[in-house]
Amino acid sequence: MGVTDVLGKNLSVAAVLALCLTGCAGAEKAGEHTAGVQADEELVVYCPHPPGLINPIVAEFESRTGIDVRVCTGGTGKLLGDVATREEPLCDVFWGGSLTTVRARQELFEPYISINEPMVLEEFKNTEGNLTRFTDMPSVLMVNTRLLGDLTIEGYEDLLNPELKGRIAMCSPSSSSSAWEQLINMLYAMGEGEPEEGWDYVEEFIANLDGVLLESSSEVYQGVADGRFTVGLTFEEGAAHYVAEGQPVKIVYMEEGVISRPDVVAIVKGTIHEAEAEQFVDFVTGLDAQQTISSQLDRRTVRSDVEEPSYLPDKGQLHIIWDDEELSGQKKALWLERFAGLYEKSVTAP
Repeated sequence: MGVTDVLGKNLSVAAVLALCLTGCAGAEKAGEHTAGVQADEELVVYCPHPPGLINPIVAEFESRTGIDVRVCTGGTGKLLGDVATREEPLCDVFWGGSLTTVRARQELFEPYISINEPMVLEEFKNTEGNLTRFTDMPSVLMVNTRLLGDLTIEGYEDLLNPELKGRIAMCSPSSSSSAWEQLINMLYAMGEGEPEEGWDYVEEFIANLDGVLLESSSEVYQGVADGRFTVGLTFEEGAAHYVAEGQPVKIVYMEEGVISRPDVVAIVKGTIHEAEAEQFVDFVTGLDAQQTISSQLDRRTVRSDVEEPSYLPDKGQLHIIWDDEELSGQKKALWLERFAGLYEKSVTAP
């Protein structure tokens, strides 16, 4: 049975969760990260992806391999911290998180080159030797068209409109890799390639948040879809899922420029399930999984032999820009501290 066969079935949420989210022990709902005891026979995967992507992929991996998978979900920053401190349940595979965020902690991961690496597009090659690219994730704006009214939102500059004050969904870049990527994108786009020149914009943008800063990336796209916010800063898949379902939302690719960054999958150093972890990396980057991810799960592939989702624009049509990845990595702690300081200033201002 192929991955597409699993996805074609009309499975209830409860049934899907039973298939692939076995914990963490004590968790009351999907997406909650809770400590527990790792069973030797389970492959433990830490994962910031939304359940809609996790569930069918993990269920099919279990079906094909007979390997039991235990998924612990949460924000990328929190999960990376748990890997570093060896929180229980001990992690075998880290699946998700932007390349910039995970590469800053690449010492946590075992060297491994997937059997699928020859089919990976050149721009997504595992040049580090231990960070396999999983999907391509442009930063975007998600707009609720029912709430848009006469407003025009075509890029970052439009988010400074006073009519949007308090109606913008943004997650803390300290807890979410997608929000961190948005901060990088802002700095380079609004600084016209010079990130230090982008901070004046960031300060004005933070003021227009009106003290609202969310804790997780899922709150952003869910909040826009539910009508609690007019616009949110998110990653493409977070918005594309609702577009594919015909919801009253649209994706805006910032006219000032879009940074498109891959996320990764990596094997945690010291895993006692190295062979099973390698199978997992190979599976999620394999042809079947990547075809399903592109055709049904709203993400762009990293493989050269898989077509992009038909309802998403060709990247050649977008104003793609690039940051200095080494500089962004070096400046991460400083930029996060500066963002937090500007946010604190905004909420304490009279």
